[in-house]
Amino acid sequence: MYWYLTKNWQRDERVAVLSFLLSLSAGLLSILASVLGLLSVLMLFVEKDISTGIAGLLMAFAISPFGLPALAGWLLAKLDELNGSLRGFITG
Repeated sequence: MYWYLTKNWQRDERVAVLSFLLSLSAGLLSILASVLGLLSVLMLFVEKDISTGIAGLLMAFAISPFGLPALAGWLLAKLDELNGSLRGFITG
């Protein structure tokens, strides 16, 4: 029984560490997305380079909190849910 409690505690610790790293990286990526978005708008309106401006805006959206960090958060939640359901299936 002690082994199960130890493994369960480690699982909760790993989820907490991954959640913290996810929030830290999302904050950093949102700053980078803002800078990239501003540079892309400058490329669109000042330099009149439409293809580079659109590509920059798409990359800024991908690294914004609505892009890849949201996908990583969803994936982390699904993996935690899968882990819990497998543990319930094995022990139940």
